[in-house]
Amino acid sequence: MTFCVESETELELPFDVEEIAVLVMEEALAYEKCPYEAVVNVLLTDNNGIQTINRNYREIDNPTDVLSFPNVDYERPADFSGVEERVEDYFDPESGELLLGDIVISIEKVYEQAKEYGHSQLREYAFLIAHSMLHLLGYDHMEQKEALVMEQKQEELLNRLGITRNN
Repeated sequence: MTFCVESETELELPFDVEEIAVLVMEEALAYEKCPYEAVVNVLLTDNNGIQTINRNYREIDNPTDVLSFPNVDYERPADFSGVEERVEDYFDPESGELLLGDIVISIEKVYEQAKEYGHSQLREYAFLIAHSMLHLLGYDHMEQKEALVMEQKQEELLNRLGITRNN
């Protein structure tokens, strides 16, 4: 797996953000049986930064906790059967890795929501990575049935890693 974690904020979290991101991303790929090495980019920002991105790409002028920009169009979530038909769109020509997409996280929201939900910043950050990875793998939560599937998968991913609400 190739990943890039960039930060455009001076805010920091009290743990190794790259280590936790890779741990959760690799678990999500294994959980969904991704048959490819993959590339994921993560941008850490603040509320102002994510609000600007949210406004520019979604026309929603508010900060949010996480944004996901998937690169792969799946027929069904985590259905990798058709991706090789679009090698030029989905794979890095140099490395051959699957270009899953980009994740943007507001560090301010990580702190705010960890406090609001009564768990650690590590748990909140890992949750946002898991949530976004599921989006990059084709899952959504626009309908109640989809939301229930995503919620179950997010919890199972984090539980498999031992990252619970008690962390």
